[in-house]
Amino acid sequence: MIDVKLLREKPELFYSSCEARGFGKDLLDKFFILDRKWRELLKQVNDLKHEKNELSMRISRMVKEGKDVAPVKEDVVKTSALIESNEAELKIVEAERDQILKQIPNLIDESVPICKGDENNPFMKFNGMASVYGEDVEAFLKATNGVGKYNVIDYRPMSHVDLQEKLGLVDLETAGRVAGSRFYYLKGRLFKLELALINYGVDFLSDRGFNVVEPPLMMNYESMSKATDMETFRESLYKIEGEDLYLISTSEHPIAAMISNEILAPQDLPLRIAGFSPCFRKEAGAHGKDTKGIFRVHNFNKVEQFIFCEPEKSRDFHEELLRNSEQLIQSLGLSYRVINFCSGELSVLNSKKYDIEAWFPSQGRFREVVSASNNTDYQARSLNIRYRTSDGHKFVHTLNSTALATTRILVAIMENFQNREGTEIKVPEPLVPYAGFDTISS
Repeated sequence: MIDVKLLREKPELFYSSCEARGFGKDLLDKFFILDRKWRELLKQVNDLKHEKNELSMRISRMVKEGKDVAPVKEDVVKTSALIESNEAELKIVEAERDQILKQIPNLIDESVPICKGDENNPFMKFNGMASVYGEDVEAFLKATNGVGKYNVIDYRPMSHVDLQEKLGLVDLETAGRVAGSRFYYLKGRLFKLELALINYGVDFLSDRGFNVVEPPLMMNYESMSKATDMETFRESLYKIEGEDLYLISTSEHPIAAMISNEILAPQDLPLRIAGFSPCFRKEAGAHGKDTKGIFRVHNFNKVEQFIFCEPEKSRDFHEELLRNSEQLIQSLGLSYRVINFCSGELSVLNSKKYDIEAWFPSQGRFREVVSASNNTDYQARSLNIRYRTSDGHKFVHTLNSTALATTRILVAIMENFQNREGTEIKVPEPLVPYAGFDTISS
């Protein structure tokens, strides 16, 4: 939720931000119409209450003077009725205004590029030495602004879909019968490699000062709606029939909600939390995309980073989250690029967002494996998370980033570390102690 006081004082900031996002001005116009009406009604209610108090004091004086108070009492009844009527209307207008308020997006950071379309998200940097099939070199260089380092290979690696079937690592057909499309059985060493990834990711973040939690896998509507934008994501969430519960789509949301309505001490900040959880998503907007394999699925496991911090430090902590994710991806030997999301592609909560996209040689393109977002005080206002200062209580800033989304990293490993014949997958060196093996084969 945005800062109402700032919205009233500097509406031009929000009109400009909404325009940059591609939003119309209708939402803001409607808010100000309702807000003016609410203020007028509030003034009327307060004036009527003052009038009622004056009448009550007048009755008290008249009683002492032995005068007839019946006419004045009638005025009190009429005034009370007007108060009741105006207060009822005030509540209706306030509810409608607050509903609009929840839909007004966060102010975008000044460093966010103003444009729309994923293809326009500016390239920031590249890291690694990618294996690129000859036919894909031009696309690779275009995607990295000509600075990406690569080795040309004379064959296209096997897709993870074919490789996982060839090596008997994933059973999509049985999962399809049992649960439907975009579900899977992870088998044998690939399953063990997923466990290795999870434990490695948890240790990686623990070593960097993150407290590790496993959150609830369900949230009630009140908590979920305050932690995320329900209007946008409702179609992506799984609702538990007959219960006030939703399956979580990321541990970001229960982590954000775990200290709702709390007032933190300054020495408690920054508060770094790493969450591990299964994640559940309908992928409602992904019809026809990645229908085979395990890149885009309905449930997957993820290690998430989350930081609560003081407002003036959130930009630095956003870079910290990105740096952690980069170092993690680097340690696995994967090549990647970083992009800065443009204004038209940010979610309602985001002030700024980075994506890390790993190189997938069989597909000849970069694919998202990490998202790192700065939500400033937008999420904290909804959840009422504050900290003490000498000037009173202030809202914290919240930031989140993927550390590891296991299925996508497994796909990246399968596509980047298979041998030429597609009979063996090399396990990244840091994962070997966790997995207990260094290769996967049939």
